Amino acid sequence: MALRDSRIPGFYKLPLGERRQEIIARGNLEADALAVFDRGGIDRSTADRMVENAIGVYGLPLGLGLNFFVNGQDFVVPMAVEEPSVIAAASNAARMVRAGGGFIGEADEPVMTAQVELLDVPNVLAAQAALQAHKPALVALANSFMPRMVARGGGARDVEVRVPSRQFGGTVDRVVVHIHIDCRDAMGANLTNTVAESMAPELARLVHGRIGLRILTNLCDRRLIRINAKVPFTVLPSQDLSGEATAMGIESASRFAEEDPYRAATHNKGIMNGVDAVVIATGNDWRGVEAGAHAFAAMSGRYSPLARWWVEDNFLVGQLIMPMAVGTVGGTLGVHAGARAAQQMLGVTSASTLALIIGAVGMASNLAALRALATEGIQRGHMACHRRATSEIPSMAATAPTIDRTSRTANLTEVVT
Repeated sequence: MALRDSRIPGFYKLPLGERRQEIIARGNLEADALAVFDRGGIDRSTADRMVENAIGVYGLPLGLGLNFFVNGQDFVVPMAVEEPSVIAAASNAARMVRAGGGFIGEADEPVMTAQVELLDVPNVLAAQAALQAHKPALVALANSFMPRMVARGGGARDVEVRVPSRQFGGTVDRVVVHIHIDCRDAMGANLTNTVAESMAPELARLVHGRIGLRILTNLCDRRLIRINAKVPFTVLPSQDLSGEATAMGIESASRFAEEDPYRAATHNKGIMNGVDAVVIATGNDWRGVEAGAHAFAAMSGRYSPLARWWVEDNFLVGQLIMPMAVGTVGGTLGVHAGARAAQQMLGVTSASTLALIIGAVGMASNLAALRALATEGIQRGHMACHRRATSEIPSMAATAPTIDRTSRTANLTEVVT
């Protein structure tokens, strides 16, 4: 069960051990489960089973995003990220959104899409007609390859026929079949790929073509989340600007991203700061989520921001729309104790709820970045966190290998957006 209240004032001031005790005392996670994070969630033998050529375990800091109130529920959100200020900024922005009623979100059904490419199709129009005519039979065939998913209420929902050459000027004898599959609480990659490979022979037979690629698409545009937020002017003032002036500055920064793909790229990177941190912590595929997000941002033919902000009455209003393919069962959760503990701490079992929480964290990260950009600049808070992080790291000069410092390209002023 999630913590009843994600507001924990002064949490960042507590020593690490006392923060852990606070989480245990609130009943969010038992001491034994929390101890999993002492070793990063996995040991060397587990790492050896998970990947090839393993030599050890690479760790990331795990922190908690606070103040998140999503669809009327409190959530303390585990975030795995190496970059200073991401967690603090998201938590602060979530507090501002909380003052306006919290994040309100809705999620599409958890539908993933399998793609089957059919090549050397002699008559594309006839192939389209044949596939359309057999659609009910094809849906039934797809379901025959995933009886357990069907038993859980999921399964194939539709079969769509596409001819990419008509829209994108590609190969004229190619037909692509999309099989849309409701994966319930799974992310669904392995299932979707299995269905694609299993369906391919029958699809090729129907169009008299040759089997091409058979794999999911990470542009899961039938699995979107939509997050809305309202922030009162009263919680937005900075040291130098009123709440209204800050809101107007955020609106202007958002409009800049809408008009300029160079700015939109960094705008969306700021969203993914929060999104990726939760996706990684909960054992999901952050690379797939990243790919889907950026492909969706470019679907109009111009790369655009995933979140937009504008002023309405006495509020700053925002909306985020993006694909979110994550799961609460299967995949890494079967082997990674840290991912299981993180999801237990979050207190969700529904993939759709997890998707909405992740979207809220992304939106909070975006709001924090835009507010900083519109007021004192991005570096003030980020570099304060960076200096704290680096100043507390003991010198490794005695144990570190010799480094050619003339070749170092680390930029200590990289912005967090």
